[in-house]
Amino acid sequence: MNPSRPLILGELPSLSKLYVNAAATAARRRVLGTHAGAGLPETQHEVRGVTAAVENLTAYQHLIGETASDILPAGFVHALSFPLAMSVMNRDDFPLPLLGMIHLENRVVQSGPLRFTQALDIRSWAENLRGHRSGTQLDLVTEVRSAGEDAVSWRGVSTYLAKGVFLPGIDKPTAAPVPAVFAAPNPTALWQLGVDTGRAYAAVSGDFNPIHLSVLSAKALGLRRSIAHGMYLASRALADVGAAKADGFSWEVSFEAPVFLPARVALEIGTGHNADGAWRRSDFVAWNPRTGRKHFSGSVAALP
Repeated sequence: MNPSRPLILGELPSLSKLYVNAAATAARRRVLGTHAGAGLPETQHEVRGVTAAVENLTAYQHLIGETASDILPAGFVHALSFPLAMSVMNRDDFPLPLLGMIHLENRVVQSGPLRFTQALDIRSWAENLRGHRSGTQLDLVTEVRSAGEDAVSWRGVSTYLAKGVFLPGIDKPTAAPVPAVFAAPNPTALWQLGVDTGRAYAAVSGDFNPIHLSVLSAKALGLRRSIAHGMYLASRALADVGAAKADGFSWEVSFEAPVFLPARVALEIGTGHNADGAWRRSDFVAWNPRTGRKHFSGSVAALP
């Protein structure tokens, strides 16, 4: 449900400041105890009149492999609006720790193109707090409109997991779903990701989460090496689908295993068409070509 109490911010928050505040909040909660409530904040956060910097858009398109254009890629819109969604998780009344959140899924509906010349109104909120066999999960919802318009041009729902955090009153599933057996198909692409991939994406997205930046910063947070941003991987797969997709489409991705850097990632894209030959849907899956372990999978489909 869309919360009814908006908090209008003067500008997009700084992600670096949000991460610093999240670290301070985590330290404070270790001393004073965790947030007592098990509910999500009812307040939505909103920023109006946001514009994209053309030089940042160009750098993003080059890094992801998108064709140069004045249209904002769906993944770029996610990156542009991400600080606002993060600010919701950074609230004092947010019941889960921001640091260490695991991105499980992302679902986007883009009903029409957004251009870098447009001013955008962005709003975010949290909903659907629920149990998970490994902790507690929730959805962060973000809607993007052309400034002053009512129609939503871009809507993203990101599902996050706070692993190991079990809130009172939140039931967890009684049984884990049985994963389907994955047999790696013939790849249509092979990505070579360098150790600096996380830093390169951080430079264009603003997401300087330490788990993506270096071996040392990742180890400080319990990982053996730095990992690629999930939305970098998903956005690159979307770019590989290419111009077949129309201006309006849905885009879904589920993340299963992290990509530790440096890495080779195999990708397969399968495309379906309508009887008249028009593009209907593309499904993609990515895996480790050495071990056969699936990293993520998803789809891009034309809107009805």
